[in-house]
Amino acid sequence: MADRQVRTVDALLDRQGRTFSAEAGIALADRPVPLYQLLVLATLLSARISAGVAVAAARELFAAGYRTPAAMCAASWQDRVDALGRGHYRRYDERTATMLGDGAELCHQRWGGDLRRLHAEGGDDPAVLRRLLTAFPGVGPTGADIFLREAQAVWPGLRPYLDKRVVTGARKLDLPTSPQRLAALVGERDLPRFAAALVRVSLGGDAGRVSGPGEG
Repeated sequence: MADRQVRTVDALLDRQGRTFSAEAGIALADRPVPLYQLLVLATLLSARISAGVAVAAARELFAAGYRTPAAMCAASWQDRVDALGRGHYRRYDERTATMLGDGAELCHQRWGGDLRRLHAEGGDDPAVLRRLLTAFPGVGPTGADIFLREAQAVWPGLRPYLDKRVVTGARKLDLPTSPQRLAALVGERDLPRFAAALVRVSLGGDAGRVSGPGEG
């Protein structure tokens, strides 16, 4: 690796190398509760709203106890709206409250509340996993990418999962744009952090956004 690339990568990880799940307070692991929390976060991040607001709303939902599909279903629609509002997720709060309830019901009915079963069905095939994830209300292609970028931390067979948003950030820093060459710049354990940092670079001046119009 060229000295310039080493310096760039080191600085990037130091300044912006925190995953979105970590920001939301999710102790990500290959277990039902944190995987469901990641799905909730991906749903929130899929809307045309700042990442900071989406993360804050996720933290409020989790603080209210809605960390499992059963708890999300048991909460009233108004309970979910109120939690989203406390996170300042107000522009899409009513629609999102409905989607979270419907998504929790789908997770419970289709996957028994355990997204490891989704992983088992999709294997480590990104196309299949994206298709399964986009069946959840509010999770479009961008939301599926968000989920899988973060999930590669605990689903190592997905690595490297570096989607077009990550590649856009790499291009801005004059780093390799091939996922394989890009992944070679860091160790496997740092890939999720590296991907999240490059996503932030891709957002440029509007550093909070993770999805553009119609990408949710």
